[in-house]
Amino acid sequence: MERQNMVRGDIREGAVGPVRELALPEDLVAGALAITIGYRGEGFAGYAEQPGQRTVAGELRGALQTLLRRDVDMECAGRTDAGVSALGQVVSVPVSAEEAQRPARRLTASLVALTPDDLSIRGLRLGGPSFSARFDATQRSYRYRICCGPVRPVLAWDHAWWLRSVPALDADAMNEAAQALVGEHDFRSFCKATSAHLLEADGRSTCRCLSKVRVSRVCEAGEELVAVDVTGNAFLHNMVRIIVGSLVEVGRGHRDAAWLEGALAARDRSAAGPTAPAKGLVFERVDYPDGALEAWG
Repeated sequence: MERQNMVRGDIREGAVGPVRELALPEDLVAGALAITIGYRGEGFAGYAEQPGQRTVAGELRGALQTLLRRDVDMECAGRTDAGVSALGQVVSVPVSAEEAQRPARRLTASLVALTPDDLSIRGLRLGGPSFSARFDATQRSYRYRICCGPVRPVLAWDHAWWLRSVPALDADAMNEAAQALVGEHDFRSFCKATSAHLLEADGRSTCRCLSKVRVSRVCEAGEELVAVDVTGNAFLHNMVRIIVGSLVEVGRGHRDAAWLEGALAARDRSAAGPTAPAKGLVFERVDYPDGALEAWG
């Protein structure tokens, strides 16, 4: 969403008490507050605000409006769907010179107190007046976790796809097949069909560049998992989840690497595999150019 520099007079629901919506005028913007947040996706209808739904952006906006006593313009590094979790989502908010002088420790403590238990304030940094969490991002990284076999996952339950009827996945075959996706390609086959049609109608591209797709076996908190790590400059709707669903077809022995290459070349959603469930996906981190952000306070 493009940054909006405007004054609005209505009252937003969700804040603590009525807060008059007065966005910071552009000539008063001295910098950008870059907030790194994490959240457990199960309790949210996604990142983006939706009427009548509990969302990450809605909770964070309410906390920031209460803290700064004004409306805020927010940009995020990447919108996540319902059920998707995050460890390193970044949200930027324009701030005035006076606001930029607030001590980081006090600001963090206030935001922690104003946000719910399933939303974590993981760090604050300061960017220049034109900094955008969305447009200045160079890379975004995701991890998808899969648990195989009849044993129900314990600590990974909320952030892994449990394939109870699949005793094991061939992670090596999945990793070999995944390398066909590295580089710049048209990922239309790995995009939700309705979203791809909207992009096409708007004249926008479905090409993206992936710098890494890696499948490995990992042990986290005593549980054996298969992890799919994906890093790229940007992502289409459901792109990582469709990549994972397709790689699982390879890992189960139902498809081979040539099939995945063919699915990519087809530029047709029906050519790729199923969409993996949302709860296994975690937005891990966002990278920015050197010098774009500095420690707050």
